[in-house]
Amino acid sequence: MNWYEKLNKYFPVEEMKSREHMEMLLKEKGDVYYKDEGPHHVLMYAEFNEFIFIDYVYVSSQSRGQGIGHKLMEKLKAKQKPIILEVEPVDYEDSDSEKRLRFYQREGFEHAQSIGYTRRSLATNEVNPMEILYWSPEDADEETIYKQMRKMYEDIHTYKDKELYGKSYQSADEVLSYDQTRDSDDIFEGLEEEDKA
Repeated sequence: MNWYEKLNKYFPVEEMKSREHMEMLLKEKGDVYYKDEGPHHVLMYAEFNEFIFIDYVYVSSQSRGQGIGHKLMEKLKAKQKPIILEVEPVDYEDSDSEKRLRFYQREGFEHAQSIGYTRRSLATNEVNPMEILYWSPEDADEETIYKQMRKMYEDIHTYKDKELYGKSYQSADEVLSYDQTRDSDDIFEGLEEEDKA
């Protein structure tokens, strides 16, 4: 299985970019968009001057528990920039969504509770609410994370979208919102409560 097939098998269709989109990013945005691949992992990320965005992380199920994910995070953290990623809300029917969150919690990520993020999939036309997690070496505030997330959305997620998919994704204004009074529970707290229950 090649790197794209691994990602495609693991991630839901509404979260996947097309292979053409990712190859175009690697080729045309090669100074920003990177692939880190090994026999048991695929990491796709964008590194900007001010921050890093993790697009996809895949670690093969047979090699989980060997610290591969931790090593990948350490490599990115060593760059000393905020690291941002998006996760789907916990689905207790899907144990992987909970495992992913526990992993990021162990790695010291925080939940950006004031950032709303809902995008329509061009593949399924479904609207998907996502949550933003971030790790910051110098306690970046959520407004900064929000601005960085907008930049990533415009530069990476929607790159040549009309050319690639025949239609455009929604604008950053429609997809992302920043509201300090947003009524959102910390995504990690739910995990701890589940443990106690």
